[in-house]
Amino acid sequence: MSAVAVSWTVDGPAGAPVVLLSNSLGTTRAMWQPQVPALAERYRVVTYDTRGHGASPVPPGRYTIDDLVDDAAALLDEVGAERAHLVGLSLGGMTSLRLAARHPERVDRMVVLCTSAFYGTRESWLDRAHRARTEGTAALAATVVGRWFTSGFAAAHPDVVGRCEATLAALDDEGYAACCEVIADMDLRADLACIPVPTLVVSGAQDLAAPPEHQRAIAAAIPKAELVTLDRAAHIANLERPLDVTGIVLGHLDPAEDQR
Repeated sequence: MSAVAVSWTVDGPAGAPVVLLSNSLGTTRAMWQPQVPALAERYRVVTYDTRGHGASPVPPGRYTIDDLVDDAAALLDEVGAERAHLVGLSLGGMTSLRLAARHPERVDRMVVLCTSAFYGTRESWLDRAHRARTEGTAALAATVVGRWFTSGFAAAHPDVVGRCEATLAALDDEGYAACCEVIADMDLRADLACIPVPTLVVSGAQDLAAPPEHQRAIAAAIPKAELVTLDRAAHIANLERPLDVTGIVLGHLDPAEDQR
């Protein structure tokens, strides 16, 4: 399947190095709102909705992780970026890993958060895809989002939880289901050793959706990888620990620019 033109937004100086932010399954580019202002002070920040999400198209047929990578690479072409820093969470992290493996010449540095190279739970993802098609994403929202945050954060910030549930419930049922199938069929384990770019892998210590052992495996396999684990953080760590995640991302990306 060829690339589709995803919906995107750009912030920051026109001539600055590009940072591409890739959203998680069940969210939109709005998930990056806590990070964009600080990043945009120094970078040209491109956020986008993964196909099947938000304002992006929902092309027919089954998707693969390479389809999502083709979309991201086409977006880099559209914004005129031969190279970029990649930041992705969950499904966005999977897209970033595969992009760095397929097109390492296009990637400077990379941060992947709360993600996996291989879940090993194919049937559960196929079951979720089936439920999205038959019951709708609204029927899944409370259960899925319930795994995204620690109980303490959810109790203290019901507004954030509510926004996430509303976003997921509003997604196109078929688009969400097709992206669940991407994860069901995805196995990036053989790619990791081939990724040459400096990579920061971020775990949420309380992440139930992508437990920390998944990030440990990624960090152990990528030659130039480092691992950071955030306590008091579950799956959507950039919303639960926004200042910490912003600082961690800037700390990893800025050295590349300081050397230029």
